Amino acid sequence: MRNSVALLVRLLVCIALAAGAYLWATGLIDSLYAYRSPLSENRPQAGLTLIGDPAERPTQRVVFILVDALRADTAADPRVMPFLNHLRQQGASATMHSRPPSYSAPGYSVLFTGAWPDISDGPAFNLEYEDIPTWTQDNLFSAAHRAGLRTAISAYYWFEKLVPQEAVDAHFYTAGEDQRADRQVVEAALPWLHAGDIQLVLIHIDQVDYAGHHEGGPRDPRWNEAARRADDLIAEIASALDLSQDTLLVLSDHGQIDRGGHGGTEAVVLIEPFVLAGAGVRPGNYGDIQMVDVAPTLAALLGASLPAASQGKVLTAMLDLPESALAALPTALEQQQAALLAAYRKGIGDQSLPLKPGVNGVEEIVGVYQAALENARQSRLNRERLLRLLPALAGALLPCLWLLRRSRRQALWLLAAGLVYLAAFNLRYAVVDRRTYSLSSVVSASDIITYSAITAGLALAAAWLVYTWQTQSLQQAPLRASIASLELTLAVLYLLSLPVWVSFWLNGFVPRWTLPHFPSMFLAFISLIQILIIAGLGLVLCAISAGLARWVGRRPAPTAKSTSEISPTN
Repeated sequence: MRNSVALLVRLLVCIALAAGAYLWATGLIDSLYAYRSPLSENRPQAGLTLIGDPAERPTQRVVFILVDALRADTAADPRVMPFLNHLRQQGASATMHSRPPSYSAPGYSVLFTGAWPDISDGPAFNLEYEDIPTWTQDNLFSAAHRAGLRTAISAYYWFEKLVPQEAVDAHFYTAGEDQRADRQVVEAALPWLHAGDIQLVLIHIDQVDYAGHHEGGPRDPRWNEAARRADDLIAEIASALDLSQDTLLVLSDHGQIDRGGHGGTEAVVLIEPFVLAGAGVRPGNYGDIQMVDVAPTLAALLGASLPAASQGKVLTAMLDLPESALAALPTALEQQQAALLAAYRKGIGDQSLPLKPGVNGVEEIVGVYQAALENARQSRLNRERLLRLLPALAGALLPCLWLLRRSRRQALWLLAAGLVYLAAFNLRYAVVDRRTYSLSSVVSASDIITYSAITAGLALAAAWLVYTWQTQSLQQAPLRASIASLELTLAVLYLLSLPVWVSFWLNGFVPRWTLPHFPSMFLAFISLIQILIIAGLGLVLCAISAGLARWVGRRPAPTAKSTSEISPTN
C-alpha cells in the first residue's frame, strides 16, 4: 500500500509539472508577442524643428537603403560588396550596435523611432502581417512630415502596418522577400529618385535575409551571391543620385548566425554596418555607434524635430550642420530627453523628481537623461527582484530535502544520472548540431519542440540506462522499479528547473512592463520545454520499467550443471 501511494504521488507530481511547464512556456512566449512599452499610453510629444529655413538644410534628400540581415563582415568584404566599400571610402562609416531581440520588426522600430525595443512600442517579435501594430511613438517619417518634407517607402509589406501611413506620400509594398521582389522594390523607387521631389526615401532590400533563412545561411555560397546582387542594387540606386546634393545611407537591421537565423543575443546578430555618404556628411571612420543614434541623426540632417521617444544622440561629428542647427540642438535635445524621461517614469510608476536642466553638450545631455531613465528602470527591477528572491530560492532549494531523504548512494546516483541527461542533451544541441542558446536557433515552434523531444528522449534513455545499471532497479519488484524510474525523472526535472528559477528571479513569470534578460529567459524557455517532455516521458518510462522488471522476475533461475557435465571427457 505504501509503495502504491508513493507511486501515485510521483505520477501526480510529474503530471502537475508537465501542466505547469506548458502554461509557463506558452505564457512566456505569448507575453513577448503581446509586449507593449510603458510609453504606449504615455507618449512624449515632439519638440522643436531644428532648421526652419529649407535653404539651410545640408541635404536636399536622404535615401535610406536598409539591407535586411546584412552582416558587418559581409558588408566589409570588397570581393562581395565592392560598391558599398567604395562608398565607405568616400563617406562616413561606423560599426553599429543593436540590442536583442534581434528580429526585423524590433530593428525597424529602433531605426525609425530611435528608441530601444523595450521603449519603442514596436513589436518585440516578428508577427504575422495582420497582427502588426502601427507605431504609437513618434518616428522619422512623422518628424519629416511635420517639417513639411515628403516621404516615400518601397519595402516589404510589414512597413505598411508599422509606419503611420498618413506620414507616407508615396509607397510600394511587397510580400516577396527574394531577388525578384527586390527588383520590384528598386523599380518602384527609381522614378521617385529621378523626379527629385521626395526628401526621405526608404528602400528595403530583403534577399540577403532570404538567403540566410532559406538558402543555407551565411556560410553557404548563396549568401554572398545575394549580398553581391544587393551591392549591385545599391550602385544602381546611387547612380540616380547626386551625392553633392543628396545623402545616401546604407545599413542593416541585424545580422545572422552562421547556420542562418537571428533574434538572439549573439554578437554577430547585434553588429551591423553603417555607411553614410553625400551632402552634409564628413567622411571618416567613426568607430562604434548605437542603432538608436540613426533616427535623431537623420532628423538633424533633414532639419526636422528629433523623434520624441529617441534615446540616441545626434552624430554631429559626422555631419556638416549649419550653425543655426548646431545652436538649436542642445535645447531641442534637452527638451526631448526631459519629456521622454518624464513619460517613461510615469509609465512605470516612478516618483523621482525631474532632473534639473543645464547640462551642456549633446553627448552629455543624452548620457545624463538616459542614465536617469536606466536608473528608474533598474530601481523598479531591483524592488521586484527582491520580492521574488525568496520564492525563487524556495523553488530551487526545497527539492533538495527530497533528495536528502534518499540514501547517500541513491541520491548520488540520481544526481549523476541527471547530469548524464544534461550532458547528453547539450552535447547534441551545442556540439553536434551547433545550436546557440538563444532565440536565433528557434526556427519555428514545431522545430524547437520536435528537436527538444527527440534530444530529450535520447538523453533520458542514456540517464536511465546508467541509473538502472548502477542501482539494479530492474531486479526489484515492478512497483519498486516504476518508482525508481519516476525518481530518476524527478531528479532530471529538478536540475532542469534551476534555470527556470533564475529566470523567474530576474524576469518574473512573464515580462510585463520591460523586456526580459534574454539569455536567462531563453535558458528557462528551453528548460520548460524539456520539463514538459521529460515529465511525459517519465510516465512512459515508469510503465516500461514495470514491464521489464516483471519480465526479469519471471525468468527461470539458471541451474548449476553437475560435475560430470562440466568435466572434460577422457
